Amino acid sequence: MTTTVVTEPDAAQRLPISPLLALTTAAFMAILTEALPAGVLPEMAASLSVSEAAAGQTLTVYAVATGVSAIPVMAATAAWPRRRLLLAAALVFAVANLVTAVSDSYALTMALRLAAGVAAAVVWAELVAYARRLAPPHLQGRAIALTMAGVPLALSLGIPLGTFLGDLLGWRLTFGLVAAVSALLMVWIRASVPEFPGSRAGRREPILAALRLPGVVPVLFTVAAYVLAHNILYTYVATFLHHNGMDAHRDLVLLVFGIASAVSIVVTGALVDRRLRLLTVLSAALFLAAAAMLTALADEPGPLFLAVVLWGLGWGGVPTLLQTAVNDAGGDRGQALLVTTWNSSMAAGGAVGGAMLSLMGPASFPWGVLVLMAPVAAVVIGARAHGFPARRPGLAE
Repeated sequence: MTTTVVTEPDAAQRLPISPLLALTTAAFMAILTEALPAGVLPEMAASLSVSEAAAGQTLTVYAVATGVSAIPVMAATAAWPRRRLLLAAALVFAVANLVTAVSDSYALTMALRLAAGVAAAVVWAELVAYARRLAPPHLQGRAIALTMAGVPLALSLGIPLGTFLGDLLGWRLTFGLVAAVSALLMVWIRASVPEFPGSRAGRREPILAALRLPGVVPVLFTVAAYVLAHNILYTYVATFLHHNGMDAHRDLVLLVFGIASAVSIVVTGALVDRRLRLLTVLSAALFLAAAAMLTALADEPGPLFLAVVLWGLGWGGVPTLLQTAVNDAGGDRGQALLVTTWNSSMAAGGAVGGAMLSLMGPASFPWGVLVLMAPVAAVVIGARAHGFPARRPGLAE
C-alpha cells in the first residue's frame, strides 16, 4: 500500500514519453506525407504522364483538404473514441502512400492525396488535445512542444531524407517506405497511446461557438497574421535572396534558419508552461526586428544572417505557443478553428506573396511582414486578460 501511494503520484508528475513520441511521429508523418512530392516532383510527373505543374497540385489538394475539412470532420467524429480516430488517420496515410507508390493514374493519386489531407486534419485536431490529457497540468506546454517537434523534424530531416531516398531507390519505393512507417505507427499508437472517449452526442457544442469564448479571437488573429507573414517570406526566400545578390548563400541561409528554429523549439518547450505570454511577445518582436533589417540590409551577408537568426528564433516556437494558447482559451473546438486558420494562411502565403512579387517586386516581402506583424504584436500585448495571459489557466503560481 505504501509503495502504491508513493509511486502513483510520482508517475503522474512525469511526462509519458512513449505515447507522446507516438504523437510526435504522427505529426512527422502528416508533414512528410504532405511535402514528399516536392522532393521527387520531376520523376513523379514523368511516371504519371503529367506536367510538373500538375504533379505539384498533389501538394495543393492535400493542404486545401486539411484546411477545409478540419471543422466538419471534428464535428462529425466528436463521439468517436479518440485513439480509434488517430488509428484511422494513420491507416489513411498508409493506404494513400501505398496507392501513390503503385498507381499510374493521376486521378486516383489525387483522390488519395485528398483523403490523406483529411486524415492530416484529424491528426492536427487531436494531437494537442491528446498531449494535454496525457500530461499533468504544469507540464502540458512541454508535452505540446514535444508532440509538435514532429513538424520541424519532418521539414529539416524527413523531407531531405525522402528526397535522397527518391534519388537512390526511386520515388515509388520511397512512398512505399513511408506507407510502411505509417503502418508501424498504427501498431505504436495501438500499443502505447491510451484510449479516451469522445464527447456524448447530447453534449456537443458548435465549433464556431468557440469564437465567443474570451481569448479565442485574439489567438486566431495572431495565427492568421503570423503564419501569413512567415509564409510570404519563406515561400519566396530564394527569390528574395536572388534579388539581393545573395544566391550563393541560399543553402546556408536555410541551414541557419533551421538551426535557429530548433533552438527556439527547445527553449519554448522548457519555458512555455510558465512564460507563454513573454515568449509570444518576444517571438513577435524578433520577427519584427528581422523584417526591419531585411528591408534595408539584406544585400549584406552579416545583417542578412543576423536577420535570419532572429527570424528563426521568433518562428520556431510559434506552433507550440499558439497551439497552447488556443487550447487554453477554446479547448478542442479552438484547436479545430486553429487548424483551419493555420492551413488557410499557409495557402494564402503563396498567393499573397505571388501578388506582391508581381505588383511590387521581391523587396516588398519584408515590408509585408512588418505590416502584418505590427498588429500581431499589438494584439498579443493587449490580450493580457484572455488569449495571452501572464499566468496560464489551471496552473498554480
